Amino acid sequence: MSMNTIDAKTLQKAFLAGAKGLEAKKEWINELNVFPVPDGDTGTNMTMTIMSAAREVAAIENPTMENLAKAISSGSLRGARGNSGVILSQLFRGFTKEIKPLENITTTTLANAFVRATETAYKAVMKPKEGTILTVAKGMADKAVELVTETEDIIEFARKVIEHGDYVLSQTPEMLPILKQAGVVDSGGQGLMQVMKGCLDGLLGKETDLSVEPGAVSIPEAAKAGQGQKSVLEEADIKFGYCTEFIINVEKTYSDREEREFKAYLESIGDSIVVVSDDDVVKVHVHTNDPGLAIQKALTFGSLSRMKIDNMREEHQERLIMDSEKKAREQKAQEQAAGSGSLPEYGKKEDSSPKGEPRKEYGFIAVSIGKGFGEIFEGIGADYLIEGGQTMNPSTEDMLNAIDRVNADTIYILPNNSNIILAAEQAASLAEGKNIVVVPSKTVPQGITAVINFAPDLPPEENKKAMMAEMSRVKTGQITYAVRDTMIDDKEIHAGDIMGIGDAGILCVGKSVMDTALDTLKAMVDEESELITIYYGADITEDTAEKLLEKVEEACPDCEVELHSGGQPIYYYLISVE
Repeated sequence: MSMNTIDAKTLQKAFLAGAKGLEAKKEWINELNVFPVPDGDTGTNMTMTIMSAAREVAAIENPTMENLAKAISSGSLRGARGNSGVILSQLFRGFTKEIKPLENITTTTLANAFVRATETAYKAVMKPKEGTILTVAKGMADKAVELVTETEDIIEFARKVIEHGDYVLSQTPEMLPILKQAGVVDSGGQGLMQVMKGCLDGLLGKETDLSVEPGAVSIPEAAKAGQGQKSVLEEADIKFGYCTEFIINVEKTYSDREEREFKAYLESIGDSIVVVSDDDVVKVHVHTNDPGLAIQKALTFGSLSRMKIDNMREEHQERLIMDSEKKAREQKAQEQAAGSGSLPEYGKKEDSSPKGEPRKEYGFIAVSIGKGFGEIFEGIGADYLIEGGQTMNPSTEDMLNAIDRVNADTIYILPNNSNIILAAEQAASLAEGKNIVVVPSKTVPQGITAVINFAPDLPPEENKKAMMAEMSRVKTGQITYAVRDTMIDDKEIHAGDIMGIGDAGILCVGKSVMDTALDTLKAMVDEESELITIYYGADITEDTAEKLLEKVEEACPDCEVELHSGGQPIYYYLISVE
């Protein structure tokens, strides 16, 4: 079989087949992760990213290169989760910019698109590391450029590019010693190869179920307890009652001047305005009391699609009723368990906070991983929590939704996980009308320290520097269990072992949670250490945590030791040393 050009319909089938190819192998790709922790892994993150785009691609009845490019780029950009997902979305973004103005794709087009995709992805990563998905993408781009002068047959071209991609992937352990020690190739690179192979299957016409349903990506059970978002501050006195969203398919003049005037008009009839423009498509979000006015104005620029209007007052009342019923059930259960009295309720600040506050100077969004940590962030001033973190990396869209909910000029985002920082930065680049400052906290204890050391009188960038300086003093240890056998840092690890993970890698491996926690702490504490904070997780009782506290106080008499309930899933303890 030979093929010299690809039209839009064929590209649509190829992309959907690529998405399905990745989805089918996501658990296998998860197994390639070097760290054998039960987190939201590479395969899951990349699959959720590409399926976000696939749902938009599958919905196109009459595909063109232009509308496919838009769907692939926009869908993956907003659905991106984790570093691997963000990089994949940037690869798609660069690729689609090259093909968008065309009617058919040739081998020359593909070579140019591969190069542009790689350049775009490399620019998105502050410190690109070789031996990763970036290296595999670059290897295929270089091979594609070489093949342009050798063949015009897209099938032959694709097979040779994929063959070379597999070779580059096989070399990633030679570029990253940690991969070689664990005996695996890079998981992100493997995910990219599954997309490529799926796309080739689509071009060859192989039988593949290309149907894409909403919510088709399964979420690991371990992640479900932590997923979703929680607004810490809800406003009962809602000034603008209708959350209005739609997309403008631009058909008339829409210059920078028109866009500024359109935003000014929306500000005159509402708030919480987000207007994101991408060539001839404009995504609009506004809270207003008269959605019709926003729609009428938008129609002057072109046709509308994906319109959604929600009555926030009704939703708020329903949520209040549900929350009240839930709290009543929880309080009753607590009283029955304790015999008498009631315990403090999570989210108390939600009921006592001032309502209907005007736009303020600054606000905070934090990614949190448990009930206890939620209460801590709430107590030190967080305006909005995105739950997930370790167990399910929030998407760029989750971040944008959180930004929309915080009514402040400058918003500080605490990702609290190294695998969420890129998604937060991507959201910051897409947000409109607010100054977004991403403070690159890699752990929850770092995020807590950052917020505590915020200085209201400092400008945003100076505040960021000050918070980062304080974060650098925080060491974090995480106690969890291994989900697979592997070898890391000369440590032999078996499924079910207890691991103590530090900022730079695995500190110790054992069979007992208590002993491993103490060994982890010994590796973290030095002569300059002053404060040790222990956060116990959902699977640890308070009595057990108290026993660890006693042992730590005995082992570290020169340090102040604090104990808090973090309520985090998966991780028995998070320990910070300052």
